[in-house]
Amino acid sequence: MPALERRSLLQELTLRGVRITDQRRILLETIQESDRHLDAATLLALARRRDRQINRATVYRTIELLKKLRLIEELDLVNVNGGKHYLEAKTTVDRLRLACFKCGRIEDFTSPLLERWKAEISRLRGFQIQIVRLEVGGWCSKCSGGKDRNGSSDEAL
Repeated sequence: MPALERRSLLQELTLRGVRITDQRRILLETIQESDRHLDAATLLALARRRDRQINRATVYRTIELLKKLRLIEELDLVNVNGGKHYLEAKTTVDRLRLACFKCGRIEDFTSPLLERWKAEISRLRGFQIQIVRLEVGGWCSKCSGGKDRNGSSDEAL
């Protein structure tokens, strides 16, 4: 599946006149560049690789700012791994999050069917959808010993 296009957090904050400190820039870049969903502790650890002075309060203040401006989503993925909350930059496309109960892996899933479903809701209810948050919990193909997208068993990989 192709990578989902993410909004530029740095650009969005700059356009809104928000002051960008060096530490805030590092946090934004860390979120933006991540190829996985981050929790606050992981964000702090990754950011400290670039600047040892970044503290927990700066991370939480930046997270709250980004949530308030609707630039990131905080996901409570069906209590995977003890109910951690994961962060990700918003993308330009709505999608489902698939969370594995066993290994904690989180995958994004997009489909034209989701777009048709949103259109049907709007048409039938006159509801103007602004955000979609769908989370699905279960077992990934690796943990379930099931088939991958190509129909082959994970054991064969």
